[in-house]
Amino acid sequence: MNRIRKGDNVLVITGKNKGQKGEVLRVAADRVVVQNINIVKRHTKGNPQANQPGGIVEREASIHISNVMLLNQATGKGERVGYKTLGDGRKVRVFRSSGEAIDA
Repeated sequence: MNRIRKGDNVLVITGKNKGQKGEVLRVAADRVVVQNINIVKRHTKGNPQANQPGGIVEREASIHISNVMLLNQATGKGERVGYKTLGDGRKVRVFRSSGEAIDA
């Protein structure tokens, strides 16, 4: 069970995009892709069969998962994540500071 999941709002805590907030688009092993964060330019070759033009394309590059924190919407700050087992046996993520469930 990952602490950061697709669709979560996160805060970048280190690197060139420190302090910026965004939504997680993809999670792959120990890296995440965050919307409009870590934009890089790639020179791509066109593919006429797939109707893709060539040129310089801007897209999001991945960030290591340790460089982002889950954003608490109530406080507007990045917070640590823990786990709690509910009475019916479900395991949910909770904020360590307040103990409130992130997803019930």
